[in-house]
Amino acid sequence: MAVTLDQTIAQRERSRLSEFVGSQTFWVLVAVILACLFLSFATDSFATAKNLYNITRNVTFVAIIALGMTLVIITGGIDLSVGSVLCLCSMVLAVTMHAGYGIEIGIAAAIGTALVVGAFNGVMIAYLDFPPFVVTLGMLSVARSLAMVASNNTVVFQFGPDHDKLLALGGGAWFLGIANPVLYMIILALLTGFVLRWTRFGRYIFAIGGNEHAATLTGVPVRRIKVAVYMISALSAGIAGIVQTGWLGAVTTNIGAGMELQVIAAAVIGGANLAGGVGTAFGALVGAALIEVIRNSLGLLGINAFWQGTFIGGAIVLAVLFDRIRNFRQSE
Repeated sequence: MAVTLDQTIAQRERSRLSEFVGSQTFWVLVAVILACLFLSFATDSFATAKNLYNITRNVTFVAIIALGMTLVIITGGIDLSVGSVLCLCSMVLAVTMHAGYGIEIGIAAAIGTALVVGAFNGVMIAYLDFPPFVVTLGMLSVARSLAMVASNNTVVFQFGPDHDKLLALGGGAWFLGIANPVLYMIILALLTGFVLRWTRFGRYIFAIGGNEHAATLTGVPVRRIKVAVYMISALSAGIAGIVQTGWLGAVTTNIGAGMELQVIAAAVIGGANLAGGVGTAFGALVGAALIEVIRNSLGLLGINAFWQGTFIGGAIVLAVLFDRIRNFRQSE
């Protein structure tokens, strides 16, 4: 019996739906929704407009960097330097504007710094075959040290003639009362999702993570793609640093400390596989949302904040366990 075009499309849509329902991202999303519902009934302050506003704004900084980290993880790599790169780019922006330059020059300097750092990481990893863990761990220390040198390890809170513009950029709400960082996160997530799903560059990223040797044999420019991916990861940290500087209104040399662990956790919890070849932009957002909901709920439920690491670490282990179980069932 002949199969019509409508039947083919319907079958494809059903397969995509069943694939999503069976994915780790879906179940993490379910966990986020259930946690929000529970906290809404268990506390009087979770579902308030102010708390939800804070949650959505706080989650953006981890989520933005997690988008770039997801690309790195899909290729089978890791970037431990993102927290320090955020700090360095924030400080470059702050020091540049404090010296009297406009916001455009400050942002350009911060973005340029991020791209240089990412290019250095990428070249060391792709062309000199250094392990990603070693290179980015070294950059973690180098970038924060450079931030201390740039500011003489002081707090910068005056941003020159464009001070108010920077605060509005990070702390304003220009569209329908939605915090600007949330808008940036949504735009970057849509862009990342489009790149991964619909572009040749995205297909190359998955090919490298699936089988780097096979990707090389089929003509994929593996080294250039790897350099580009680490530049994107550093760029995402730089963008987050710019936005967070405008939100906080001040920059210290401990900004972004330990953030790399939250970012990696968000990507992994959201479905990215540390072995490479798997990951989505939506998963990065969902993973970041779960981490922020956990962090927010501890205070509301009167639980010691020191337990945050335990809950997040447990979520990572459960995410990896879920992935292992799924792979085991598929192999049977």
